[in-house]
Amino acid sequence: MLKKLSPPIRGLISDMDGVLWKDDMPIGDLPAIFGRIGSRGFKVTLATNNASKTANEYLEKLRGFGVTLEPWQIVTSSEATAHALATRYPQKGAVFVIGGNGIVTALRAKGFTPITDPDDEARPLAVVSSFDRQLTFQKLRRATLHVRSGVPLYATNADRSFPTPDGLIPGAGAILAALETATDVKATVIGKPSPFMMEIAMERMRLTKDEVLVIGDRLETDIAGGQAVKARTALVLSGVTTLEQANEWKPKPDLIANDLDELIE
Repeated sequence: MLKKLSPPIRGLISDMDGVLWKDDMPIGDLPAIFGRIGSRGFKVTLATNNASKTANEYLEKLRGFGVTLEPWQIVTSSEATAHALATRYPQKGAVFVIGGNGIVTALRAKGFTPITDPDDEARPLAVVSSFDRQLTFQKLRRATLHVRSGVPLYATNADRSFPTPDGLIPGAGAILAALETATDVKATVIGKPSPFMMEIAMERMRLTKDEVLVIGDRLETDIAGGQAVKARTALVLSGVTTLEQANEWKPKPDLIANDLDELIE
C-alpha cells in the first residue's frame, strides 16, 4: 500500500498499542514486518501515548516479540511530558503523579521528585495524570485537592480507552476525565494529538513532515497528531477504530489498512 504514496516516504512514525500488539499479544508476525520495513530502507520511530513503561521497558517488550530497536527509536508521552515540565519549571521540585513507572522514571531523569503517596501532603509544582493500573480513590482525592488549590494539571495523554485481547478497558483519558470533572480544570495534554511527539520523532530521524508517514489505530490521537504536523497518515483497523468511524473522519487518513502487515505489503 505504501507504493500508492507520492512523493515516496522515507520514514515511519508508528504507534504501538493497537498497531504492534494488544497488551501482551502481538498483532501479526512482527519480526517479518520489521524485516520488510528494514529491507525497504525506511527509518522508523515508535511514538506512544502509553506512559506506563519506560523506553527501555518497551525495547525489552519488543525483544520479547523478536524485534530489536535502539533507544532513540522510542518516543513516549512520559518523556515528552517530563521534557515539557523541565522547560516550564527549570528550578525542578516535587510533582504529584497519578501513573506508573514510565512517567515516574522520566520525571526523575529530568531532576524532579515524583510523589505517588496520596498521604504525602507536600505541595507540588504540578500534578501529572497518566495511565495508572494501581489507581485508588485516595490518589484522585489528593490530586483533586492539589489542583483545586491552584496547582497546574498536566496529562501525558487523553486516550479514553486501552486495547487488550479481551476488548477495550479504561485508559489514561478515563482517569483524566474524572480529575477534570472533579476540579473543573482542563489539563494541559502533552501527548498526541499535540504535535510535540511527532516533532521529536522527525528530529531523531532527521526527516521532514513530507518524508514521513504517521501510523496509528486511533483517529483522535494518532491520525489527528500526524495531520497537525501536516504529515501523511495511515490508519490501521487492528486497534480501537472501525472502518465506519474512519470514513466519517475529516480529513480522511491517506491510507487505511486492516493491520500493519497489510499496510507494509
